[in-house]
Amino acid sequence: MERKKLTIPDIRKKKQEGRKITLLTAYDYPSGRLIDEAGVDIILIGDSLAMTVLGYESTVPITMDEMIHHAKAVKRGVRYGLIIGDMPFMTYNIGEKETVRNAGRFIKEGGCGAVKIEGGTEMTGVVKALVRAGIPVLGHIGLTPQTATQLGGFKVQGKDAASAQKLLDSALALEKAGCFAVLLECVPDKLAKLITEKLGVPTIGIGAGAYCDGQALVTNDMIGLFDRFTPKFVKKYADLWPLLLNAFKRYKDEVEAGKFPTEEHSFTMNDSELKKIKTKRRTK
Repeated sequence: MERKKLTIPDIRKKKQEGRKITLLTAYDYPSGRLIDEAGVDIILIGDSLAMTVLGYESTVPITMDEMIHHAKAVKRGVRYGLIIGDMPFMTYNIGEKETVRNAGRFIKEGGCGAVKIEGGTEMTGVVKALVRAGIPVLGHIGLTPQTATQLGGFKVQGKDAASAQKLLDSALALEKAGCFAVLLECVPDKLAKLITEKLGVPTIGIGAGAYCDGQALVTNDMIGLFDRFTPKFVKKYADLWPLLLNAFKRYKDEVEAGKFPTEEHSFTMNDSELKKIKTKRRTK
């Protein structure tokens, strides 16, 4: 059966029908196309590309121009999934007008269907402004990497009653402000279950247990293509780093040993044609 382009109402309907939502990150044409062909619902151009693709030490340095560049590439490979652009640090808390302009670039230039922003109750004004402008928003609470230093580092959030209450209140506030779904990162599974039950919009977990309406992973983590660290919540479905490293080493060794290229990988020319080539005698 021919797949149809996934929409935000389709995502909402999945929660209503008890069907799980899938989300993976993509950063270029090949990853976008492969993830889309696999049937994944949501394809996030995550600011994680700052670390996994561009080699920055954190997600903070990446710019809107860099994000848009990668969004365009992903868009060329996606036909069915809902593409979401991840708003970089300091592009959505600098005034309503500038925030809407930045988010609008993801829609107009990047071909995205929505944007994602980090933050809870304090971001409700931003969400309302974007929704008023016709830009759908995926909320993101729990561990928010862009402001991880304020949270004490990359740690599980909401482990005590006070912080758990704050996360629940934030989720409800984001829903009321107009978010079509909320991403929960590094949240205890029972708290994620409570939030999921209280919200009318879907929850998507990344390190938030099995009770969320959907699950998310950073693609380069789950295929073993990021060498610095692997978060506890990541399941590796492939381990490409050693495989690719071995391929590159074999190539180097074969070239140096004269084993590549062989006749199989070369183009031939008729000797009679070769003899017709006029060559000039080298002059001193």
